[in-house]
Amino acid sequence: MRTRYRIERRALLGGGTALALAAVPGARVGVAQSLDRVIFHTDWRAQAEHGGFYKAVADGIYRRHGIECEIRMGGPQQNPAQLLLAGRVDAIMGNGFQALNFVRENIPFLCVGAVFQKDPQILMTHEGNGITRFEEMRGRPVLIGAAGRVTFWPFLKARFGFTDDQIRPYTFNIQPFLADRMAIQQGFLSSEPFSAIQAGIRPRVFLIADAGYENYNNTVLVSRRMVDTRGEVLQRFMTASIEGWAGYMAGRDNAAADAAIIRDNPEMNAERIAYAIRVMNEMGIVMSGDAERLGIGAMTDARWESFYNSCRDAGLYPAGMDFKRAYDLRFVNQRVGLT
Repeated sequence: MRTRYRIERRALLGGGTALALAAVPGARVGVAQSLDRVIFHTDWRAQAEHGGFYKAVADGIYRRHGIECEIRMGGPQQNPAQLLLAGRVDAIMGNGFQALNFVRENIPFLCVGAVFQKDPQILMTHEGNGITRFEEMRGRPVLIGAAGRVTFWPFLKARFGFTDDQIRPYTFNIQPFLADRMAIQQGFLSSEPFSAIQAGIRPRVFLIADAGYENYNNTVLVSRRMVDTRGEVLQRFMTASIEGWAGYMAGRDNAAADAAIIRDNPEMNAERIAYAIRVMNEMGIVMSGDAERLGIGAMTDARWESFYNSCRDAGLYPAGMDFKRAYDLRFVNQRVGLT
């Protein structure tokens, strides 16, 4: 069974060294013989949650914007943040916590766009067990992984009165959940529920983002040096990526992108990909909130401030931290992808 967890695999970043990214020589859009190369590293094995980036490659969207994009797939033995710190890639997929961690550790890296307006993190129960809202989980055992305890769990404690004595270890094995009709466990919107359905269980899914959890996910993280020295290339990369995501979520002939995903990760199949796209659209993972007026990838000062404040109040970050160093709004909010 495939299980995946952005937050679990990429929890809190420690130290690191500065990234040295040299500008890649190349002409602007329209000079076919000289494309600007960008290496983008994903956070896990290829899947529908990466589909917009794959579509931008497969359909030639990056090339039309003068970009030669190489997607490098993540996995259990990969640490994209360390690759970015070492200068081996130009951009990585991450989340809001990583961007704030860069600030806390005084590392010159930041977020330039957020494909997922809602973090796909969930809690999952069985249908028909009497649990219909987060408040009714208070006091009950919950299967939570180690990194979740210092990311979304503090939010649940503050918002709903959860306590640490509810925590039971989650080992990314869904069998304990399947065997216990009263079980509650963490999950990822398109992963654990699909596996439960495949096993004949009807799960009830509680998207933590819909309860006010404001973490951005599927973000693009880069070095500040890239922003300063290759900003025009970065802008074209972001615009092309957003166009890819707009087409992918709309289902505009995704055959080539899906084939590339399955080629890179044979554990994927058409049924799993279709399920992921459907639930992402139904739950507004990509297109909701600020993205509805500013375009896919949207970010705002107000949302970052609110997220930082909630993390600070939960003791995850110090008071007075300059959270605005975690992001740059110049490469999004241009209504790209809106029809």
